[in-house]
Amino acid sequence: MARVSIPPAAGSPTLDEVARVAGVSRATASRAINGGQRVSARAQSAVDLAVRTLGYVPNPAARSLVTRRTDSIAVLVPEPDDRVFSDPFFAGTLRGVNRVLSERDIQLVLLLARPGADTARTLRYLTNRHVDGAIVTSHHRDDRLAEHLADIGLPCVFGGRPWTGGDRVAYVDVDNAAGEREATELLIARGCRRIGTVAGPTDMTAAADRLAGWRQAMAEAGLPTDAVEHGDFTEDSGVVATRALMERHPDLDGLVVASDLMAAGALKVLAELGRRVPDDIAVIGFDDLGVAERTTPPLTTVRQPVVEMAERATRLLLERVDGVDGSHPVRIVIPPTVVKRDSA
Repeated sequence: MARVSIPPAAGSPTLDEVARVAGVSRATASRAINGGQRVSARAQSAVDLAVRTLGYVPNPAARSLVTRRTDSIAVLVPEPDDRVFSDPFFAGTLRGVNRVLSERDIQLVLLLARPGADTARTLRYLTNRHVDGAIVTSHHRDDRLAEHLADIGLPCVFGGRPWTGGDRVAYVDVDNAAGEREATELLIARGCRRIGTVAGPTDMTAAADRLAGWRQAMAEAGLPTDAVEHGDFTEDSGVVATRALMERHPDLDGLVVASDLMAAGALKVLAELGRRVPDDIAVIGFDDLGVAERTTPPLTTVRQPVVEMAERATRLLLERVDGVDGSHPVRIVIPPTVVKRDSA
């Protein structure tokens, strides 16, 4: 077959030109470019060749009218922006989501909504279907996002178990209770008998589940469960909570902390107090997102595979966006592993 040379058209090539070069109708060219529905293999091949030859770029607005898709997925984070850009958990989440979306040439839209303050505005944006679906991470008890998103029918997957509405949406989570229980049991096996914990925020399921795992291990060992302080998963809150904990319970010989950032703060306080880690007091964190390797001493921690979890959540969401049956919400719970370093 002879190769046809097409002179460049003035301005950007149009859909009509693609149809003319491909030898098909304008409607067939549109269908071929926007998804290939009801298009023969021969016509699809001809349109693909015409698009490449002309350098045609589809109009996003016109494509959206045909496919009813925006080719964008939102990552909704109900947290202040300063925390989102300083916590490696969010960097890992975005990296995992974007890795999957880039395979499909889908745009990631980051929505930051401070807990409570911006929820209504964010929900209006999602209700108007500016995106094809949403991944929600770091959600809180009072935002009721699972219920809201289920009500508007937007495909969504949660990173972590929601407080309410968990029977209506899909989610991917790590077994937080099992991870904290295993961490506590490690300290008990080491010989620690006065073990405290710096727990996370009381309005997040991850924190509640980790605290429950600590309490279970302590109760099964017949050890007291009174040494508890709460932080908000930040390093500064770990400093404040550990100071309060050590003032009330100076005899602690073990400390289970619900995040590595808070554990980094705890290690600073213990160093200030002259408490040697792990000789005087052993410390275990939770996450293993790079922080644990850089503390002094390096931190024993529970690994939460954040990038893998985000990738699985994104693939699960795209299945729902593509029309795969989502009538039965999928719940994926990944078993944790303890990574042993010098702090315990």
